[in-house]
Amino acid sequence: MEPLRIGLIGYGAAGRGIHARLARETGQDVVAVVTRHRGDQVVADWPRARVVPDVAALLAAPQDLDLVVVASPTGEHAAHVRAALEADVAVLVDKPLATTRVQAAALVRLAREREGRLTVFQNRRWDPEQLTLQGLLAAGTLGRVHRFERRWERFRPQPQHRWKEQDPVAGGLLLDLGAHLVDSAVQLFGPVRRVHAELRALTTPAFDDVFLALEHAPDATGHHVVSHLWGGGLVGAPGPRTRVLGDAGAYLVTSFEAEPTPFAVLDDAQEAGRRPGEPEHEGWLVRGAERTPVPRAPGGHGDLYRAVQAWLLTGGPVPIDPADAVATARVLDAARVAAETGVAQLLD
Repeated sequence: MEPLRIGLIGYGAAGRGIHARLARETGQDVVAVVTRHRGDQVVADWPRARVVPDVAALLAAPQDLDLVVVASPTGEHAAHVRAALEADVAVLVDKPLATTRVQAAALVRLAREREGRLTVFQNRRWDPEQLTLQGLLAAGTLGRVHRFERRWERFRPQPQHRWKEQDPVAGGLLLDLGAHLVDSAVQLFGPVRRVHAELRALTTPAFDDVFLALEHAPDATGHHVVSHLWGGGLVGAPGPRTRVLGDAGAYLVTSFEAEPTPFAVLDDAQEAGRRPGEPEHEGWLVRGAERTPVPRAPGGHGDLYRAVQAWLLTGGPVPIDPADAVATARVLDAARVAAETGVAQLLD
């Protein structure tokens, strides 16, 4: 396939650190970048790319773009996605799609009205951790699952001074990590019908201490899964990354992306004793005192960009249905209400 001609909005931690990196990894071509302060970085990374000061300049020649990637601060997503759709250019927007369900739903309606193409960068669906767990669930290895736990915890007693920490409306861990955590839970266990939440701002104006309890819709037998999701920036002893409990055993992921945790000792010991040719493991199948390493499923975030390329150039399926992002936004909205009122929110 031909490389995608990408116009990138934003060249910070997300734009340069994630999207530009994945574009290069998968053979795409960044042809234009919106940035006011990082033009020298763009020139060093993509010598043929145009550096433009704003979105209007980027979209002045939409025929030169196959895809606009929105990697601006979350509070600007809605305006930037709308501008690209109105210019009839396909859009990949970093998560979350917008700050509220109302905003997100409006963007999805606009995309449908204009027969535009919109998808959301929920890259964590391509984490080996998520792919490995999907394989275990599909095989029935854990039996009937009743609880899913996932933690995204860090110890940052001195928070970074970025918009993510300082903006109480569009920043904070609920929208940042919460968008990933909720999307992962729904992908695995289906729609959410009840939301309980505890949200606090301990060291920053935006939420940096998040706990969500989600009750998923029941299956045909009336059985449902409960998801407990944590996001924290002031966690001196981060817990195990993932724990899934079923009536035939549990799946445990003790560490994640080299984030310090006291549970990493289990993984360190396994890797130290791994024989030549033996596959890397991605967590553990646990039954009481019995612990068996689970081989890592292949895959990575570059596969999302390859899926976008196939979607736009060969008519492949949309990588992430933007309606999924609306459903996630609805859960996050309900979490805010639940935390403010102390009353769990029931979703119809």
